[in-house]
Amino acid sequence: MSQDTRIEKDSMGEMPVPADALYGASTARAVANFPIAKEPVPAAVIHAFGHLKAACAAANLSLGRLDAKRAEAIIAAADEVAQGKHNAHFPVDIYQTGSGTSTNMNGNEVIANLANQKLGFGLSAKNNPDAVHPNDHVNAGQSSNDTFPTGMHIAGALAIEHDLKPALDRLRDALKQKADDWDAIVKIGRTHLMDATPIRVGQVFAGYARQAEHARHRAGFAFEGMRQNLEIGGTAVTESVMNEGVLAKLEPPAPQGNYAATRATAPVFALATTTAPAFSGATWIALHDLDGNRRLDVLGSTDQGVFAAIQDESG
Repeated sequence: MSQDTRIEKDSMGEMPVPADALYGASTARAVANFPIAKEPVPAAVIHAFGHLKAACAAANLSLGRLDAKRAEAIIAAADEVAQGKHNAHFPVDIYQTGSGTSTNMNGNEVIANLANQKLGFGLSAKNNPDAVHPNDHVNAGQSSNDTFPTGMHIAGALAIEHDLKPALDRLRDALKQKADDWDAIVKIGRTHLMDATPIRVGQVFAGYARQAEHARHRAGFAFEGMRQNLEIGGTAVTESVMNEGVLAKLEPPAPQGNYAATRATAPVFALATTTAPAFSGATWIALHDLDGNRRLDVLGSTDQGVFAAIQDESG
């Protein structure tokens, strides 16, 4: 990060930020206010915010709240965040405001500046009437009260699907192999720290393999819980903004504008089923495998929130 600085300004005043930083005044203020652990928010959560902000931009585009030019720039920028290309621009401490406002704004500012660079405006262009604004556009229909918990759900679900499940599969398979390799070896069994009847070593490792299999099933149950009841769209007080029929699922429309081309990569895993659950007090965003395009399932909206399910696939 550059030692030179530029001056960024928001509703709370001016803040110096590194000249080449993608973030703005809100992030710089949070760094100054919360020098606690000097440990940033985990990268997995930042990447989840990238997926989330892209999803929200797509939902806002579908709902007519965001024009195609800005939406496509935001989606392309958010995808880069999701891919981990800009981790160095997320310096906010893990110990911060209670609702994660600082991280939410960090994401909004980084994505807005990236989007503005793609649109030819450069950094610090948010007040240009044709540029992307971190609050008005990237954060449209959202609140840190719903984005941060949703981001945690997405990060957790991705970790379960891409890290934990495969690791447990490898552990189970390795233990099964050892159970086969050592099935002819006989050892003394143990019960309450005392010798017991003989048992084959293969039997012991078959039991270990079964434990790993059960753990894999439990991870699947946890995944199911993480991928639904997402808070996005509820804003600060979820129940107060729920309208009748808000969770009614609509048919997914085709990608709009150059939307599909902006989705270079995405996680290959389903974060939501194809039908909306009958729950209230929350909505969901879905990252779902399809045929190369992210498409929307818009569940509904209110004046204070965006309710969307999104289907997502790697290109």
